[in-house]
Amino acid sequence: MGLLYEGNDWDFQKLDTVYKACEEIALGELGLSVYPNQIEVITSEQMLDAYSSAGLPLMYRHWSFGKRFARDENLYRAGYRGLAYEIVINSNPCISYMMEENSIVMQNLVIAHACFGHNHFFKNNHLFKQWTDADGILDYLAFAKKYVEECEERHGLDAVERILDAAHALQGQGVHRYPRRKWTLAEEERRAQDRRIHEETTYDSLWSTIPGFGDPGDDRATAAVGGDLPGLYLPEENLLYLCEKFSPRLRPWERELVRIVRVLAQYFYPQMQTKMSNEGCATSVHYAIMTRLHQREQISDGAFLEFLRSHTAVVAQPNFTDRHFSGWNPYALGFAIMRDVERACLEPDDEDRRWFPSFAGNNDAWGTLRGAWADYRDESMIRQFLGPKVIRQFRMVHLADRRNEDAYRIADIHDEEGYRRIRAQLADEYDPTHAAPLIEATGADLSGSRKLALRYNCRGGNRLHEASARQTLKCLQTLWGYPVVLQEVEEGSDKVIGEQVVG
Repeated sequence: MGLLYEGNDWDFQKLDTVYKACEEIALGELGLSVYPNQIEVITSEQMLDAYSSAGLPLMYRHWSFGKRFARDENLYRAGYRGLAYEIVINSNPCISYMMEENSIVMQNLVIAHACFGHNHFFKNNHLFKQWTDADGILDYLAFAKKYVEECEERHGLDAVERILDAAHALQGQGVHRYPRRKWTLAEEERRAQDRRIHEETTYDSLWSTIPGFGDPGDDRATAAVGGDLPGLYLPEENLLYLCEKFSPRLRPWERELVRIVRVLAQYFYPQMQTKMSNEGCATSVHYAIMTRLHQREQISDGAFLEFLRSHTAVVAQPNFTDRHFSGWNPYALGFAIMRDVERACLEPDDEDRRWFPSFAGNNDAWGTLRGAWADYRDESMIRQFLGPKVIRQFRMVHLADRRNEDAYRIADIHDEEGYRRIRAQLADEYDPTHAAPLIEATGADLSGSRKLALRYNCRGGNRLHEASARQTLKCLQTLWGYPVVLQEVEEGSDKVIGEQVVG
């Protein structure tokens, strides 16, 4: 077939040739299914700018993005931090940023990794299909950017930042963790009409006799007085949704700002649950494509060695005793699990048949992997596909840290029962309920004091950090407009072990 390229330099013709070769292998041999690809070649400064805005191509302005840009730029210029080879965006078309400083081999790697690995995962994984709108996210980002700019011109920068600051602080508590019904446009319009009718029927002209009530800029004018609002069901875990729909103080434009932050938080929610699986998928795909290109003699031995050097650095896993150890590298763990599944499908042993009876020896490695990438998130991926060989490879043990003991205790070792408990313990760490504390709104007195009551169940006796919790409650009180009460409750009982009141 001949070499796709020689040397380190690249041009757009070479990139097109490389893309077509990768596409032939990805779609024809690996059976991947992807969105159309849009490749953007950018500078290091543009990559830093993408970092600051969470990797999104369009983003509204906020001081925190500039702060992040300044921090990352200083670290990069001082040599304390490198930049990613690529950033990929879950959209249709799938947008992949690649650095112009990359060699042609690294561009080849980025195309295989992002344009086909991540792209396939975004398009097919059930969490992304359930929670994100790849077709509409770019249009929504354009709307959000324009809307925030219009609000800044009409209401002032300080007023806009006040709402965005509070909403950003609550992003971790601003997602729906479980699927909800998707409303059609007609149903949304009918619900809006029902809300207008409710406001008209509960209107009391006596409120117009209060001096100053209803004047422009008076927040009390937005506090609809009456009974409970339709659609308010408690407990409610999504605090941004609660404020957006039912806050007695927020004005319409402020509610839309809260909604923008909430929609973006929900957009990123699947990515928080699939970091290891997503990177394991992309790393497996780029390894398979680059290996196949070398086998077909489309890249030279030197190019393949350059690829292997980068690949090995990406999947490196420091030992527990190494000062650089900070947990399990998602690239390393994901890739190891995928390779182990591939081996068990093609060359199983007795241990594999005991642990993976559903796919061991089925001779369909990529079909098995595509099914895993479609149906599982990190927590369930580990429960289903982490086997003893990977546990031994990573030298995993379960260290029990008990409050009444001065030292760690090794609770599980490498035996049949130990493997299962280690796997279960590791899967629990990837459970999304551990990423952020589950705080629920349990009461909202909309017709009286308007006090908002929150409840936090202290799982395993773990209480909230008092100072951080108070700062977060102040942000929630900014959006709610009235007192907010948070009770920490002992798990499994109604015993209150702590309480904070703001407002």
